[in-house]
Amino acid sequence: MAGKVSVGKYLTWVLLLLGQLHGYKSCVEKERIALLELKKYIISITEEGESNSVLPTWNYNTKSDCCHWEGLKCNLKSKRVTDIAFGTLNLKESSLLNLSLLHPFQEIRSLNLSKSRFINLSAYKENEFNDDAFNKLAGLFDDVEGYKSLSRLRNLEILDLSSNKFNNSIIPFLSAATSLTTLFLRSNNLDGPSPLNELKELTNLKLLDLSDNRFNDSIPARELSTLRKLEALDLSDNEFSGSMELQGICKLKNLQELDLSRNKLSGQFPLCLTNLTGLRVLDLSSNQMTGKVPSALGNLESLEYLSLFDNNFEGFFSAGSLANLSELRVLKLGSLSNSLQVESTSSWKPRFQLNVIVLRSCNLENVPYFLLHQKVLRQVDLSHNKLSGNFPSWLMENNTELKVLTLQNNNFTSFQLPKSAHDLLMLDVSVNCFSHLFPENIGLVLPHLASLNISNNMFQGNLPSSLGIMKSLQFLDISHNSFRGKLQRSFVEGCYSMRILKLSHNKLSGEILPSSTNFTSIWELSMDNNLFTGNIVHGLRKLEHLLLLDISNNNLTGVIPSWIGELSSLNAILLSNNLLEGEIPASLFNVSNLLLLDLSANILSGGIPPHVSSANPVALFLQDNNLSGSIPATLLVNVTVLDLRNNRLSGNIPEFVDTQNISILLLRGNNLTGRIPRQLCGLRNIHLMDLAINKLNGSIPSCLSNTSFGLGKEDMSYDYDFKWGYMGSNFKDAFTLEQDSSPSMENDGRHFKSLLVLDPINWYFMHDTQTKIEFATKHRYDAYMGGILKYMFGLDLSENELVGEIPVELGGLLELYALNFSHNYLSGVIPTSFSGLKNVESLDLSFNRLQGRIPEELTELSSLAVFKVTYNNLSGAIPQGKQFNTFDIESYLGNPLLCGEPTKISCESSNIQEPDNEVEADESTIDMVSFYWSIVAAYVTVLLGILAFLSIDSHWSRAWFYIVDVFIHKVRNLLW
Repeated sequence: MAGKVSVGKYLTWVLLLLGQLHGYKSCVEKERIALLELKKYIISITEEGESNSVLPTWNYNTKSDCCHWEGLKCNLKSKRVTDIAFGTLNLKESSLLNLSLLHPFQEIRSLNLSKSRFINLSAYKENEFNDDAFNKLAGLFDDVEGYKSLSRLRNLEILDLSSNKFNNSIIPFLSAATSLTTLFLRSNNLDGPSPLNELKELTNLKLLDLSDNRFNDSIPARELSTLRKLEALDLSDNEFSGSMELQGICKLKNLQELDLSRNKLSGQFPLCLTNLTGLRVLDLSSNQMTGKVPSALGNLESLEYLSLFDNNFEGFFSAGSLANLSELRVLKLGSLSNSLQVESTSSWKPRFQLNVIVLRSCNLENVPYFLLHQKVLRQVDLSHNKLSGNFPSWLMENNTELKVLTLQNNNFTSFQLPKSAHDLLMLDVSVNCFSHLFPENIGLVLPHLASLNISNNMFQGNLPSSLGIMKSLQFLDISHNSFRGKLQRSFVEGCYSMRILKLSHNKLSGEILPSSTNFTSIWELSMDNNLFTGNIVHGLRKLEHLLLLDISNNNLTGVIPSWIGELSSLNAILLSNNLLEGEIPASLFNVSNLLLLDLSANILSGGIPPHVSSANPVALFLQDNNLSGSIPATLLVNVTVLDLRNNRLSGNIPEFVDTQNISILLLRGNNLTGRIPRQLCGLRNIHLMDLAINKLNGSIPSCLSNTSFGLGKEDMSYDYDFKWGYMGSNFKDAFTLEQDSSPSMENDGRHFKSLLVLDPINWYFMHDTQTKIEFATKHRYDAYMGGILKYMFGLDLSENELVGEIPVELGGLLELYALNFSHNYLSGVIPTSFSGLKNVESLDLSFNRLQGRIPEELTELSSLAVFKVTYNNLSGAIPQGKQFNTFDIESYLGNPLLCGEPTKISCESSNIQEPDNEVEADESTIDMVSFYWSIVAAYVTVLLGILAFLSIDSHWSRAWFYIVDVFIHKVRNLLW
């Protein structure tokens, strides 16, 4: 009997299943038509040429079941649509979504308008460098229902609008969706104070994600207290500021996950958070919090994820206070103030087994003892501490699943690998005190390493041959050590996955790369400051994906091969400070993505190619060579920095065709002649202009006052730090160490499931090359680097042949920090308008023919640190007060008519004459016409005297004519 019942139940289930399958053949016809209308609208706002990629499975075939269309789910019984996810859309900018098209879907439970929430997720900002990761929806509308549109969708629980371009205009629409339990607004253009006051009607919310926007002001804790069902709240990556007064948040007794990281929150840790005993995730990292880390954190018995690093915590904290948190999986502590002391020596045994431990800048002197009890660690970061002695290889031996080990900036002295092979993926021991040979068996013990950083140590000897068997190695930085010898063939052929290779500042020698090099996927190659010799060989030619090539400061010889210009992906080419000769290949100026070209300090000769063809503004460094000829008039097209100092260029400064991008123009130390072209007066972005040590003549154009030197604002549009970012590939574990951020995704080895997107371990590297510009200020030739160049303004016309008066209009150069007109032939007086140079710190007018008094108004220049007027014809009393009280006699030498301090000459002395400036100018001016006539008269007088003397018949006259006859006779004999 029991068997019959069992068979009956089985048949019943089979019939039900068949019935379900039969009923799933087709969705509701009304909704199928509505879906096609929705697709039609999406196509209308899609970029041209992309319509075929819009929801391709949504079709007009009546036999096609819309419940099987991509991005859709249906209720098995009612056959109505419950979930809609559009996925990737290539929409036009500022596209709007018509919400009325969603009204037919009465049972819709989940609406996802984002691309994948996990595309290109980095530890800094999601999609920060990839605009294609956004769907570009900018707003919502409904011409009939208006703001109440979403209230028609009474079953809508999950709304994901993340990774779009929505602004605050969508908030009134959202306030009507009172059925929502989950709302994602991550990575949009929302700004201003938090909109929570307008969302207070969404009392059913359990998850709210407002991260990665531009919200500011204080956190609206009071408004949050009305959302009593809230379980997860993410306000990270915004600009919230003010003290951490979170009383409203602390009333959310159901709260399990709270992420306020990467804001500007200050004040002490809010102790009320320790009363939220159900809290599983707490992330307050990267803020400006101060005070002590409370031991009361040990009360949060459910805590799995705790991150407080990158704040300004101070004082003593015992990690033992967390010993009883048995669920803890991720612990991140640290302080930017370097005043936090984390206890690490006591022998307490924790109840937790961590997967991630980050104790960065915690003043640790020993590896924490409790780590001896950890067996499942996957990431360990003990960087920026005071750890010394032997490298803790036991961390790898005890934790077979360890993937990331970061011990940067400590005092370790002995690097020893574990005895057996390990699957570690990332190892960083940079900035320590290792000074011995690097282990030869690195490739055997750590064969799966994807990233290895041992830079800034004192490792010696040759590179290990076993590096060649590390087939997965993508990032290798051995810079700033004492490695020597040639690059081994096994290394350049075997590490074919290499993306970033930094060998800078060692003693490596031999040729750059042999022809057998197999770095075909490499992005950055930095081999500068070594002892490499020979020509630039064809091994580089295979590097088709190369973005940055730096082989500067070596002993390379020969010519620059033209095929380097065929590497079309190059952003930066740095070949400076070698012994390269010959002409500049025109192909280098035609690299389509070029940002930086540095060929300085070589022996290059010949002319300069006419123009740069890059799609980007280019910094061009060609100084300290033997370049000759004239400067091409088209050279400034798309060039932002041009350095041609100390070459052999001649001719006039050309009438440049395009000057809109140029911000630094350095032509010092050539043989340029002619006048300063008035066309330079149109430089609207100029920061530094150096035309010194040439043979320029004529007067100084008064229209230079129209340049950006006088605009009264800095040009912030150009960044003088050249930065490149690299996202690693084939490194899945780097993103799967933290947590699963979606119930629909596989766990993939993450520590726990989380509703929020927490910090993943990033496989992301930045290269930063700072622009270095030399410019003479304050009697020194200083180098200015990077971002400071945005605020540096200087004009140097010294050591030329300029004449005439200094234009009074130049007193309007408000932004100048340094002005040098010395060693010319300038005349007239120092303009009183120079009192308008409010920012000038260095003013040099020495070695000219200036006259008259030093204007008293110059004492108003409160920033003036160097004032030089030596060897002119100045007279009268030297002004006193403010900055002029700091200048000594060296500023005024060669002006005998000056008096007062610091010359020690009394202005009341009868020996000092102080004539009126205009009279003095007239008296000191030479009458050149009279001067020339006097020379002619003297010449004629002397000639007549000689003729009169020879006309007298005397012994001397006969001797003179005899000598002339003999000379003529000898000349005739020679010619005939």
